[in-house]
Amino acid sequence: MGALLAGEKTEFKAWEQDTPYFEGCLPIEVMAARGLNTLRFGPMKPVGLVDPHAGRRPYAVAQLRQDNALGTLFNMVGFQTKLRHGEQVRIFRMIPGLERAEFARLGGLHRNTFLNSPRLLDRQLRLKAMPRLRFAGQITGVEGYVESAAIGLLTGRLAAAERLGRPLEAPPPTTALGALVHHITGGASAQTFQPMNVNFGLFPPLPDEERYKRSHLSRKPALSARALNDLAVWLDGGRQAAA
Repeated sequence: MGALLAGEKTEFKAWEQDTPYFEGCLPIEVMAARGLNTLRFGPMKPVGLVDPHAGRRPYAVAQLRQDNALGTLFNMVGFQTKLRHGEQVRIFRMIPGLERAEFARLGGLHRNTFLNSPRLLDRQLRLKAMPRLRFAGQITGVEGYVESAAIGLLTGRLAAAERLGRPLEAPPPTTALGALVHHITGGASAQTFQPMNVNFGLFPPLPDEERYKRSHLSRKPALSARALNDLAVWLDGGRQAAA
């Protein structure tokens, strides 16, 4: 922890000075500065893992994700950083098991450019000021590979339906994709809009929401069942419109 905080970092360029960090993808040294236990409850959380030597859950873990078929290249999950390259090698080799690691590529930060979609896009993912233009993928303000691909596919489907004269509505907000579209096109505040993953917090309440709050009933399976049913209805409607 001390090495992360004391390590030499790169400086932002003048045009980057006022760019805020995305809270869902912070540099490890920024998280470390927020408190002693921040990393072990963040990218280094050991939930679901057991140390085979000690038979108990470890204090914290560095997760390595295999990045090639040969198993010779691994990615350090959640280790985006502004540490200088030499400092990364020195500090990351302090992690047990990585003392002799060879680093094929060192970490950095990427800039996530996205629209203020609640202000600019309609429910068809069209630019309100120029409806002939649609936006797709991460630039709409969604976060995650699956979400970005899904919004891209949906945008294409909406555009094709309009071109064929068969209008198609976005999926209902009770579904995962529909809830995300609703969020980025008006459900979120334009003043505080930030990229968003799909999550149950985006779903509208269940009709009997209070019953779930008062008991130990699991709300998520009920939300999922409703979503699957409503998605099937939406898909069926889309097939009929295309017929």
